[in-house]
Amino acid sequence: MPVFIAPPLEMSVEQRAALEVMARSESAPFRQVRQARGLLLAADGTPNQAIARRVGVKADTVRAWRKRFLEDGVEGVGVIRPGRGRQPVIGQEVVEQIVSDTLHTRPADGSTHWSTRTMAARHGVGKDTVARIWKARGLQPWRTETFKLSNDPLFEEKLVDVVGLYMNPPERAVVLCVDEKSQIQALERSQKSLPLKPGRAGTMTHDYKRHGTTTLFAALNTATGEVITDCRPRHRHQEFLGFLRLVERNVPAELDVHLVIDNYAAHKHPNVTRWLEHPRRGNRWHVHYTPTSASWLNLVERWFRELTQKRLRRDSFTSVGQLIGAINTWTDHWNQDPKPFIWHKTAQEIIKKVQRGRATLHHPTKTATYH
Repeated sequence: MPVFIAPPLEMSVEQRAALEVMARSESAPFRQVRQARGLLLAADGTPNQAIARRVGVKADTVRAWRKRFLEDGVEGVGVIRPGRGRQPVIGQEVVEQIVSDTLHTRPADGSTHWSTRTMAARHGVGKDTVARIWKARGLQPWRTETFKLSNDPLFEEKLVDVVGLYMNPPERAVVLCVDEKSQIQALERSQKSLPLKPGRAGTMTHDYKRHGTTTLFAALNTATGEVITDCRPRHRHQEFLGFLRLVERNVPAELDVHLVIDNYAAHKHPNVTRWLEHPRRGNRWHVHYTPTSASWLNLVERWFRELTQKRLRRDSFTSVGQLIGAINTWTDHWNQDPKPFIWHKTAQEIIKKVQRGRATLHHPTKTATYH
């Protein structure tokens, strides 16, 4: 009995080139790569049985590939038709319940959040199923971020004032963001760090010896990025007043001074207020207070972050003097090539975001914290 051999699969030069790219791909789905290889063999005249053996499928599958290619061309290679393929093993109602429980409940043991295993045990599904549902919905219950909404009754007024200084600074004036970074510890690590090498991050010991603390006062020029700093043992109003005198000596006399500071008690001490309002400087110095719980509005905090991450956090200091020397050296290098921090958000954009946050915070719907 004669054996029927299917004729070579007809395809254009462009189609063959596209299939060759698919067949060589290392990132395309395996289903698509295997089907492309089978179709190329069919175009060369290889029998369906031989193609099936070489790519690891049944001959009927090869016949289906050929038929699909004649109907849909290259666009149908590796694509599962609607309604075909593996069907979901759990219902949509279970998926929605998993999402709801993730957002609005806690485990019975009092844990603060669900894990894939505890959620899977609750609903009788696999942990990988829970992981896929969370990924599809953008849920990450293991992560948390800090936030604080300001309750300052003059929040919007102060916000508009400070952001206005950043985005439209006054002429013949310098805008200085001033604050102190208190309790910077001189920590001496118990052992030297292991050197960085391929496959291993830098290291430092978890234990240390304390050698005292210092407080860093800093004034950031928003226009140039230059910083005036001074380290002092404490952060009372006396030290703050001394730092303001240092700032006054470093700012040209012909320029007005606009200070952006927070509501710390030392900044509002009567002695500080009298100094700022003295007739010799009352018309020159202008104070702009940030709203309470809004330290993110003070740009010098961004500079403190640079100092902490790039100089302080990973090093070891045997004395407060060594710590102060490291801060001063790093600051001197910064001021040789200062980089100002550019403010982009308008006051109205920030106000709208805060309003959304307040609405969410006071929404009556149950949350994972209030339940």
